[in-house]
Amino acid sequence: MKPDAFFKMIADQTRLRCLVLLSTQGELCVCELVQALQLSQPKISRHLAALREAGVVESRRQGQWMFYQLSTALPDWAITTVTAVAGGAKLETPYTADAKRFRRLADPETLVA
Repeated sequence: MKPDAFFKMIADQTRLRCLVLLSTQGELCVCELVQALQLSQPKISRHLAALREAGVVESRRQGQWMFYQLSTALPDWAITTVTAVAGGAKLETPYTADAKRFRRLADPETLVA
Protein backbone atom coordinates (compact mmCIF):
# COMPACT_ATOMS: atom_id res chain seq x y z
CA MET A 1 0.00 0.00 0.00
CA LYS A 2 1.30 3.41 -0.95
CA PRO A 3 1.28 6.06 1.80
CA ASP A 4 -0.54 8.64 -0.34
CA ALA A 5 -3.42 6.21 -1.04
CA PHE A 6 -3.60 5.21 2.63
CA PHE A 7 -3.72 8.79 3.89
CA LYS A 8 -6.29 9.70 1.26
CA MET A 9 -8.52 6.89 2.58
CA ILE A 10 -8.24 7.93 6.21
CA ALA A 11 -8.66 11.65 5.50
CA ASP A 12 -12.44 11.21 5.47
CA GLN A 13 -13.97 11.59 8.95
CA THR A 14 -16.44 8.70 8.58
CA ARG A 15 -13.74 6.31 7.39
CA LEU A 16 -11.42 7.44 10.17
CA ARG A 17 -14.14 6.97 12.79
CA CYS A 18 -14.69 3.42 11.50
CA LEU A 19 -10.96 2.70 11.62
CA VAL A 20 -10.60 4.03 15.16
CA LEU A 21 -13.35 1.67 16.36
CA LEU A 22 -11.94 -1.26 14.38
CA SER A 23 -8.50 -0.54 15.80
CA THR A 24 -9.69 -0.40 19.40
CA GLN A 25 -12.45 -3.04 19.30
CA GLY A 26 -11.29 -5.54 16.68
CA GLU A 27 -13.69 -7.12 14.22
CA LEU A 28 -17.07 -5.41 14.08
CA CYS A 29 -20.34 -5.97 12.30
CA VAL A 30 -21.69 -3.19 10.09
CA CYS A 31 -24.68 -2.94 12.43
CA GLU A 32 -22.36 -2.20 15.38
CA LEU A 33 -20.67 0.58 13.43
CA VAL A 34 -24.05 2.00 12.41
CA GLN A 35 -25.14 2.16 16.05
CA ALA A 36 -21.85 3.50 17.41
CA LEU A 37 -21.42 6.19 14.76
CA GLN A 38 -25.14 6.96 14.47
CA LEU A 39 -24.97 7.05 10.69
CA SER A 40 -27.06 5.23 8.11
CA GLN A 41 -26.20 1.68 7.07
CA PRO A 42 -25.75 2.65 3.39
CA LYS A 43 -23.29 5.41 4.33
CA ILE A 44 -21.25 3.13 6.60
CA SER A 45 -21.28 0.34 4.00
CA ARG A 46 -20.15 2.71 1.25
CA HIS A 47 -17.18 3.90 3.32
CA LEU A 48 -16.26 0.37 4.38
CA ALA A 49 -16.36 -0.73 0.73
CA ALA A 50 -13.91 2.05 -0.17
CA LEU A 51 -11.62 0.99 2.68
CA ARG A 52 -11.86 -2.66 1.59
CA GLU A 53 -11.09 -1.83 -2.06
CA ALA A 54 -8.05 0.16 -0.92
CA GLY A 55 -6.85 -2.79 1.16
CA VAL A 56 -7.19 -1.01 4.52
CA VAL A 57 -9.85 -3.38 5.90
CA GLU A 58 -10.99 -6.88 5.09
CA SER A 59 -14.45 -8.34 5.40
CA ARG A 60 -16.20 -11.62 5.90
CA ARG A 61 -19.83 -12.57 5.57
CA GLN A 62 -21.63 -14.64 8.18
CA GLY A 63 -25.19 -15.25 7.04
CA GLN A 64 -26.69 -11.83 6.42
CA TRP A 65 -24.05 -10.03 8.51
CA MET A 66 -20.88 -8.40 7.21
CA PHE A 67 -17.93 -8.15 9.58
CA TYR A 68 -14.90 -5.91 9.09
CA GLN A 69 -11.45 -5.72 10.61
CA LEU A 70 -8.19 -3.99 9.83
CA SER A 71 -6.48 -5.79 6.97
CA THR A 72 -3.88 -8.33 8.01
CA ALA A 73 -1.92 -7.25 4.91
CA LEU A 74 -1.50 -3.65 6.10
CA PRO A 75 2.14 -2.63 6.38
CA ASP A 76 3.48 -2.01 9.88
CA TRP A 77 3.67 1.75 9.33
CA ALA A 78 -0.06 1.86 8.49
CA ILE A 79 -1.03 -0.17 11.57
CA THR A 80 1.18 2.07 13.72
CA THR A 81 -0.51 5.13 12.22
CA VAL A 82 -4.04 3.87 12.88
CA THR A 83 -3.09 2.80 16.42
CA ALA A 84 -1.53 6.19 17.16
CA VAL A 85 -4.53 8.06 15.80
CA ALA A 86 -6.90 5.86 17.82
CA GLY A 87 -4.86 6.52 20.96
CA GLY A 88 -4.87 10.26 20.41
CA ALA A 89 -8.50 10.42 19.33
CA LYS A 90 -9.86 8.76 22.47
CA LEU A 91 -10.17 12.17 24.13
CA GLU A 92 -11.60 13.99 21.11
CA THR A 93 -15.12 14.48 19.79
CA PRO A 94 -16.70 12.58 17.97
CA TYR A 95 -14.48 9.60 18.86
CA THR A 96 -15.32 9.72 22.57
CA ALA A 97 -19.04 9.64 21.79
CA ASP A 98 -18.53 6.74 19.34
CA ALA A 99 -16.69 4.73 22.00
CA LYS A 100 -19.32 5.49 24.61
CA ARG A 101 -22.15 4.35 22.31
CA PHE A 102 -20.18 1.21 21.45
CA ARG A 103 -19.67 0.37 25.14
CA ARG A 104 -23.42 0.74 25.70
CA LEU A 105 -24.03 -1.77 22.88
CA ALA A 106 -21.77 -4.29 24.61
CA ASP A 107 -23.30 -3.74 28.09
CA PRO A 108 -26.23 -6.15 28.63
CA GLU A 109 -27.60 -3.95 31.42
CA THR A 110 -28.35 -1.19 28.91
CA LEU A 111 -30.58 -3.48 26.85
CA VAL A 112 -34.31 -3.12 27.40
CA ALA A 113 -36.11 -6.40 28.13
